[in-house]
Amino acid sequence: MRRRDFIKGFVGSVAAWPTVTRAQQRDRLRRIGVLMALAADDPTGQARFVAFVQALQELGWTDGRNVRIDTRWAAGDAERFRRYAAELVALTPDVILASGGTGVGALLQASRTVPIVFTQTQDPVGAGYVDSLALPGGNTTGFTNAEYGASGKYLELLKEIAPRVARAAVLRDPTVPQGIGQFGAIQAVAPSLGVELRPIDVHDASEMERAVTAFARSANGGLIVTGSSLTALHRDLIITLAARHKLPAVYWERFFVINGGLISYGADSIDPHRRAAGYVDRILKGEKPADLPVQAPVKYELAINLKTAKALGLSVPQSLLARADEVIE
Repeated sequence: MRRRDFIKGFVGSVAAWPTVTRAQQRDRLRRIGVLMALAADDPTGQARFVAFVQALQELGWTDGRNVRIDTRWAAGDAERFRRYAAELVALTPDVILASGGTGVGALLQASRTVPIVFTQTQDPVGAGYVDSLALPGGNTTGFTNAEYGASGKYLELLKEIAPRVARAAVLRDPTVPQGIGQFGAIQAVAPSLGVELRPIDVHDASEMERAVTAFARSANGGLIVTGSSLTALHRDLIITLAARHKLPAVYWERFFVINGGLISYGADSIDPHRRAAGYVDRILKGEKPADLPVQAPVKYELAINLKTAKALGLSVPQSLLARADEVIE
């Protein structure tokens, strides 16, 4: 081989090294952890997970082909969140999706380096998950599910659909920041609406049942159910208690209304999981969570169940029906 040809071939092969390296990185099986807040057999949890996986496929990531997805379902249990967070981190994934704010804290206790993309999380700054919404600054970013100020809307809707309500029990999880923040926002509008509030801390089903039953012994009561994995987990019980005690109730998610609840107002919970796939894709391609701004909801939904309203003896105002995104007959 002539020296000139050898040098030409060598230079050509060196020039190709970055391309080969990039191709090898692109072809290796990547790993995504998923920590779901709901139970594995929960239809809403499944819908969120499917939306995430389908969006990943549209971006070119297919489970078993170029990515492996390891999933854990915490079913609203604090101990499971901690255990599953540690398990997922031990698998050394490239990125973890935390579906629900409760899982974020558990994941951050397990690792401050593994990239985390969260959904259904309220006030990640106040919770210490990110430095700011615009510049998260650490290993975490994602999608919030509401502003605290929007929680005041729950009480406004309760008075609009049930004007006689003078007392409202507020179901909340006091162990997470949104449990305190949402109650504070509701409390801020209560005096102007002439409603007395009573917080009910959600820890387990039996405690919640006792507290709601005791509250319902007095007249003109209503119920506000704030966002948390625990209220989502116990939604069938909460809807049953509201019906049993004839309590008009406002919920934070439309699946309550689909299952028989009266009225709900909140952000679409499926869309953020589709959008989260976009952030996971960008992280897999080399971007950092610290540089990806936390995004707010793009769509809020108002849902009303007319059958439940009729059972409670309520006449839903036409002005409220006109604003509804979904009306269940």
